[in-house]
Amino acid sequence: MTQLPSLEKRAVLIVLDSVGVGELPDAADYGDVGSHTLGHIAEAISDFEIPNMRALGMGNIEGIPQLEPVASPSAHYGRMAEKAHGKDTATGHWEFVGIIPDKPFRTFPDGFTDEIIQEFIEKTGVPGVLGNRAASGTVIIEELGQEHIKTGKPIVYTSADPVFQIAAHEDVVPLETLYKWCEIAYDIVIPRGQSRVIARPFVGEFPDFKRTANRKDFTFPPPSETVLDRLQAAGIRTTGIGKIGNIYAHQGLSDELKSKTNDHGVELTIDCIKDRTGLIFTNLVDFDALYGHRRNPRGYADALMTFDRQLPSIIEALDEGDLLIITADHGNDPTYPGTDHTREYVPLLIIEKGRTAPGRPLGTRASFADIGATLGAYFGVEWNIGEPIDLG
Repeated sequence: MTQLPSLEKRAVLIVLDSVGVGELPDAADYGDVGSHTLGHIAEAISDFEIPNMRALGMGNIEGIPQLEPVASPSAHYGRMAEKAHGKDTATGHWEFVGIIPDKPFRTFPDGFTDEIIQEFIEKTGVPGVLGNRAASGTVIIEELGQEHIKTGKPIVYTSADPVFQIAAHEDVVPLETLYKWCEIAYDIVIPRGQSRVIARPFVGEFPDFKRTANRKDFTFPPPSETVLDRLQAAGIRTTGIGKIGNIYAHQGLSDELKSKTNDHGVELTIDCIKDRTGLIFTNLVDFDALYGHRRNPRGYADALMTFDRQLPSIIEALDEGDLLIITADHGNDPTYPGTDHTREYVPLLIIEKGRTAPGRPLGTRASFADIGATLGAYFGVEWNIGEPIDLG
């Protein structure tokens, strides 16, 4: 007999963006031998304490000797290996929902090629570009904002992700023009392996430039059906919080809520737990964007400890029978050379609200796709990519 979808169930999936738990076996192929985001933060910061995550079983996960295990973890605990080639946001998130590309997206850590930049200049008619390097968005705007205002040249930059970003002052370049430039850039760089083009408008005067809420993402859509699509088609509400909507090109989501910070993302998550069922899918990006790329272990540690203090409130908001999954999409070791992501295992903690028996070890899962398979099984929706996790 076919199982009917469970429309009244609730599952919460929280991605601690970039909180890796040790190098993958193929880390050498990515130049990431020895990386360990969570472990190196614990070693570097003497007052680092995450007691609530440890109580769930974070310290019981294989390969994290820097955290003390507990005798009876309250969550199922383990780690996952990324099956796809890559260590970027899109690749990790796509694998969660059942898409495992056979080729990684392309990044440009040394800036885009002359061919790409020249084609962009010719097709947009801009007088040239500034930047063209991997950089923090706020930093490069501070560095080049005045020159941009004087010359009208847009600021083009990238990151550790496969993204082409265009920053422009709203008083210099109208939003409609900036968005048109992004559409042109999309046709240039997506065929060359990029996953997104992002408009990054800003306002103000030096040194107080501020990015605005008029950011717009032009995202390469998932190339095939995802478990999000399958859940939505079955009538199960799917809510994306943070940059989830941008990652999936707004596909497979019933609702999208933008978050300003990690704290705001947690607040929105708790609000959604209280007023809706279905899947609530949250990305907390500050770990990666503010601390990993900027190689700031102190800030990273503080952000993790803040989330740890918020965790009991998230769990308290759940009803009996609800599922909470905590994981990450890649690593970004703030003690490692450079500013790039790191190729690492990611943690996996699964809480069943109301369960009194201790959590079970899940070992090392072969793919992030096991999350999507688990969600499909939990909601009673047929999905055959990945291996569902036995919750006992």
